[in-house]
Amino acid sequence: MDKYIILSILIALFAISCNKEANNNKTESTDKQLTAQEETDLFQKAKQIFGTLPEKMPGSENDTPEIVELGKKLYFETKLSVNGTQSCNTCHDITNGKAGVDNKPQSPGAIAGKIGTRNSPTVLNAGFHFVQFWDGRSPDLVDQAKGPILNPVEMAIKSDKDAEKAIAGIPEYKEMFEKSFPNDKVKITFDNIAKAIAAFERTLISKSKYDFYMAGNSKALDNNEKMGMKLFIESGCITCHIGPLFGGSMYQKMGLIHPYNNTIDMGRFDVTKNEADKYIFKVASLRNAGLTFPYFHDGAVQDLGAAIDTMAWSNLGKKLTTDEKNLIKAFILSLNDSKLNNK
Repeated sequence: MDKYIILSILIALFAISCNKEANNNKTESTDKQLTAQEETDLFQKAKQIFGTLPEKMPGSENDTPEIVELGKKLYFETKLSVNGTQSCNTCHDITNGKAGVDNKPQSPGAIAGKIGTRNSPTVLNAGFHFVQFWDGRSPDLVDQAKGPILNPVEMAIKSDKDAEKAIAGIPEYKEMFEKSFPNDKVKITFDNIAKAIAAFERTLISKSKYDFYMAGNSKALDNNEKMGMKLFIESGCITCHIGPLFGGSMYQKMGLIHPYNNTIDMGRFDVTKNEADKYIFKVASLRNAGLTFPYFHDGAVQDLGAAIDTMAWSNLGKKLTTDEKNLIKAFILSLNDSKLNNK
């Protein structure tokens, strides 16, 4: 056969193949637009199921500008680690448009060779969560702030007295603590260190296109994102990811329908020793999920699409089509804070 004929056939086959692949990757939104009635129904469902994020976090009504300023300084204070190498921000990075994480599966500790056992969750919006840590071992931000400082695998300060001593040895903190805790007889205490850090963290509230949509701007979300929200609701993702955080309000088993690959970490069982709590974890918030990879308590999944597939199968028992996954992904990405680094 003439080589030019062969070449023409190969080009034609390649074109057909490319066209087929393009069709397979088309999202549902290219074929269907939401009607005006569907738009109205979707907004009402979103309002009922997710609602809106409060303007302030619980407890912030008692926070003063002085304690917030102190907390911010302490959040970045490396003297709160055993060798002066780490601060809260090291693992929960909020600098340069970061979304309150270090984007590592598990975070290295202050001491060389020490690695945490779970993925560091974002600090953004953390004060809205019903408990803190993946296993819920802390009830609030104040208690949570103490944990990493004293954890031998993390910041590794040996005792609360050592933490107090490290801060008291820095002259500029004396005046800041006096202004922040004017009624306390002893100003620089471990409790007050944690209270100040928590006060700063209560200011870390993110806003997204979804919030503008809920505020009445129907064009804040495009058709893809709205279709994704609709599918998110109809597919059962709202079994766990409800409320204005799209999570963070309940515990759930990781591998509810089909077992999750990691069966070593038993989650809340480590806290309660209750057999029923094996593989139970706090449901992650999906706000800024596009920026807080890798995913899950073990940081085992790097890609958001793969994370969606994993959860659909393990906790809903569903195999999503490519179109369905892409639409849900589009919606989840709309929950990113537009002011953060979305590159």
